[in-house]
Amino acid sequence: MKRTAFFISDGTGITAEALGQSLLAQFENIRFDKLTRPYIDTTEKAHAIVAQINRAAEQDGCRPIIFDTVVNKEIRQVITESNGYMVDIFATFLSPLEAELGADSSYSVGKSHSIDNNQGYKERIDAVHFAMDNDDGARTHFYNKADLILVGVSRCGKTPTCLYMALQYGIRAANYPLTEEDMERLQLPTSLKPHKHKLFGLTIDPDRLSAIRNERKPNSRYASFDQCDFEVREVEAMFRREGIPFINSTHFSVEEIAAKILVEMGIERRLK
Repeated sequence: MKRTAFFISDGTGITAEALGQSLLAQFENIRFDKLTRPYIDTTEKAHAIVAQINRAAEQDGCRPIIFDTVVNKEIRQVITESNGYMVDIFATFLSPLEAELGADSSYSVGKSHSIDNNQGYKERIDAVHFAMDNDDGARTHFYNKADLILVGVSRCGKTPTCLYMALQYGIRAANYPLTEEDMERLQLPTSLKPHKHKLFGLTIDPDRLSAIRNERKPNSRYASFDQCDFEVREVEAMFRREGIPFINSTHFSVEEIAAKILVEMGIERRLK
């Protein structure tokens, strides 16, 4: 079964898309063609979107699902005239909140993802810069400023996890790849020992690691299953020996990995 879903906003569309994606994920037997349409901030743009929605309805033979966070009432009215089923996110949640709080919403465009909150925006950007500057063990003398240091074998997901935590949570995360030389010494690298309380390990199934490495260096010793199996076994043994918490990243998304790490480490997000 196929349905079309539109995420429509007069701002970035991030809120409509995030909530809509979460809801649609619960319907595993339906294939959704997902279309994000941000900055629908004029009636002319709204009419153009209505034409797209109506074409999708005709092609699918059923109503597209519309998740919207459009604030402007005139623009919303145009969209309601389409042949789609609308899920009005703001109306669904803001009206009950207004009643409970005894206050009216500002109904302002882009409040969630603007730079009006300069401190929060600065935290996010600073955290991203920190993750990039302290990626892959290139620099270790700023580890005293890190909230967290991810350790693990090469290509197990450390960098994307650090960048996600920086962008989403404002967490200053560094990462350090454990090399074959580190494993031969059977101990933590000297640069990590003073920061052991900040360390969290990532591991991965050897066959998955081999597949990832083969995309980068095909048919190399680095990508061979035997090498990947050796590195994973040695690193996991080191984690256990040193008492470093760790998770296997094989079957988890970056979002899930990040959330599990923060819970395990008891780290509060900087972006509230």
